[in-house]
Formats: sequence, C-alpha cells, structure tokens
Amino acid sequence: MDKVVTENLGRVFESKSGPVVALKSVNLRVRAGEVFGLLGPNGAGKTTLIRILTTLLLPTSGSAYVEGYDVVKEAKKVREIVGFASSSEKVGFDFATARLNLWFFSQLYGVPRRVAMERIESLAESLHFKDQLDRRLYTLTTGYRQRLNIARAFIHDPHVVFLDEPTNGMDVMSAKTVRELLVHEAKTKLRTIFIATHNMFEAEEICDRVAIIDNGEILALDAPERLKSRLSGRIVLLETSKARISLEEVLSVQGVRGGTVKVDDESGRTRIRLVLSDEACLPPVMRLLGSRNVKVFHHEFIEPTLEDVFVSLVGRGFAERESEVAT
Repeated sequence: MDKVVTENLGRVFESKSGPVVALKSVNLRVRAGEVFGLLGPNGAGKTTLIRILTTLLLPTSGSAYVEGYDVVKEAKKVREIVGFASSSEKVGFDFATARLNLWFFSQLYGVPRRVAMERIESLAESLHFKDQLDRRLYTLTTGYRQRLNIARAFIHDPHVVFLDEPTNGMDVMSAKTVRELLVHEAKTKLRTIFIATHNMFEAEEICDRVAIIDNGEILALDAPERLKSRLSGRIVLLETSKARISLEEVLSVQGVRGGTVKVDDESGRTRIRLVLSDEACLPPVMRLLGSRNVKVFHHEFIEPTLEDVFVSLVGRGFAERESEVAT
C-alpha cells in the first residue's frame, strides 16, 4: 500500500492583494520504505504540502491520505502514525535537558517508560549527541538542537516521518549524520521518509525518488538519476569576463531552454550555465556573447544536476526563482 497519497490537492491563501495559490492539483504516491524528496526553491509550496499531510493545515481542494487515513476526516489517526520536524520551528523547552525534552514528547504519544528511555539512548547515539543528553537545551549549539529536533520526530516510532529542510544551516558532518539516519530508518525498518528540501546534493544523495515543485505545481517526478539522464550532453558551462548581458538575452537564443548566471566578485569572472536543446545551439550563444564584448575564457559540456533539471523546466535556477517570488 502507498503510504502517502494526494489527489488533486490544492491550497489557496487569502491575502490583501487577493487569492494566493500555494498548491495546484498535486498528485503524489509515496511508497513504504522510500526516502522521497520534494525539491524546489523557497516559496515553491513545499512547506504548505507538508503541513497539510501532517494535519497542521487544511487543504482548499482535493484529498490526501497517510497510510489510508484521510488527513482531514481522520486527522487524529494520522497524528498517531506520523513524525514531523522542521528546521524553522522551536525545538523544545530551553531550561529542560535534551533527555527531558525527548522524554516529554515521548509521553505525549504514550510511549512506555522503558521503551522511551531505550529510544532516547538509541537515537542520541545514532545522531551523535549522546554526550549532550543531560545538558539544558539553551546551552546546545544549533547543530545539536537540530539533531534533537530530528530525534523528536522518531521518538514514538512513527510509520511515516515528514521533515521540512532537516539539514538547513547544519555543518557538513551534522548533515551527514542526519542523512545516514534517514536512509537507515527507511531501508532497515521500511519507514517512509518524506523530505522537503532545496538542497540538490541532499536530494541526489539519499532520495529514491524526487518530485520537483515550483509555484505550487509538481513539474517532474522520478529517480534522481533518471531525471538527470534526460539532459545528458546538453549542459554547458561557460567561464567569461564580467557579463554585460542579461540572462533574459541569453535565454532568447533559440534552443536555450534555461540557465543561470553567477558572478565571482573576487575574480570578476562570470559562470554561465545553460541547458540546451542540443550542442548545435552553442555557436549562436557564443556569437551573442561576442557581440556584447563578453570574452569566453573556457567552455565545456558537463554532467547535469537536479538543479539543471529544474532549470530545464522553469528556465531559471533556484536563486533566480526565489528572487522573483520575493519581489
């Protein structure tokens, strides 16, 4: 049985300037034991979807089910079998120890004392913060607080765990520890892990399948490698002098499906990364750059990333989309 199902799920928020569509007819099916990634820029609708699936927000249209339970009509049942953690939420009670915080949340779910204590020790060991268990929460570093937050999501042995940007702001080793736990929980216990992230590396490294979302709409869904394979041989990276040209001008060249432009402030050089329909589209791009007195120092066709997949669908990268949403 699919663990998470959405059918034409939609959500509209009312604002002073009028309705804001956060989700548009989202259809998903997530399997048991799967690490499923919802990948998109900030403002794409990831958090809204997770909040609906964890019963924190009502949908405007459509339906959603977790392990067969309707998230609206059977919300209590859903809450009993899911875990949830977000990097943006308060972890717990500042003047209680990490151990006491985890104990408190375990009791909200009625976990027996002995079992709760065993899980606290086990999760703390897996997430490498066992030596921090008896420290008060306010004394912990941000990285340890986030590990505690992840542990809290697993303390009641949930069937499905929803994580919103779980490694956001973490150092490299802390993020690695969290990712290892998520894969272990999914593959050894057939626990379903549903992650909302804008971290391409994270999605590629641990997700079995990824849904790419933008403007509240699912644009593509498949295994990361299959998504990237569709763009093989069509991603070009150009290192140029400071570009006196806009991304819009480059995108106007026939056959250029999308791109990103990043300027290195120290060197003054620009890196232009483009998704092309085929290699034959490169010469017109080079001519355009030359006509704007942009010198190309180096260019090469490179292996695609998940952001390139996003760019091929939307025309821009995450940073550009986030900038558009902000304005």
